[in-house]
This record gives sequence, C-alpha cells and structure tokens, in this order.
Amino acid sequence: MTSRGVVRLWHREDGWGVLECAETPGGCWVHFSEVEVPGFRALDPGQQVDFEWQRSSGLVEGLVFVASQVRPVSAD
Repeated sequence: MTSRGVVRLWHREDGWGVLECAETPGGCWVHFSEVEVPGFRALDPGQQVDFEWQRSSGLVEGLVFVASQVRPVSAD
C-alpha cells in the first residue's frame, strides 16, 4: 500500500526511523536503504514522505509495519 506520512523520529547514527500515518497505527519502521534520495540517505523528524508499507511477519523495533520506497515530499 502507498501512503503519505510524517517522520516521527530518525536515528541518524543507526540509519533507521519511524514514520507516522493513519494507515499504520503505532508507526512504520524504515531503514535508510529504503530512502530514495541522492547522496547520504537520511530523513528529518517532521518531514513529509510518500512510502510503500506492509505488515511485518514479526515485530521490528517493536513495530508491526515496515516501509519501503520512501520518497520525501517536495516543498514545491
């Protein structure tokens, strides 16, 4: 599924974070390798993103959902 959400938190040193959206209650875990930006792949808390998500087969950092193909929303 595709959703638009907001970055709740980002662990820059560890390369992962949590996205918030109505479709993924409790949050959605994301790894830096899924962030589609040039250069250093990182996100900032409060930043809007579009992303694909799915229910994980088990908990990941305590979360039920995992994200892929994360694209920051441009401010245009």
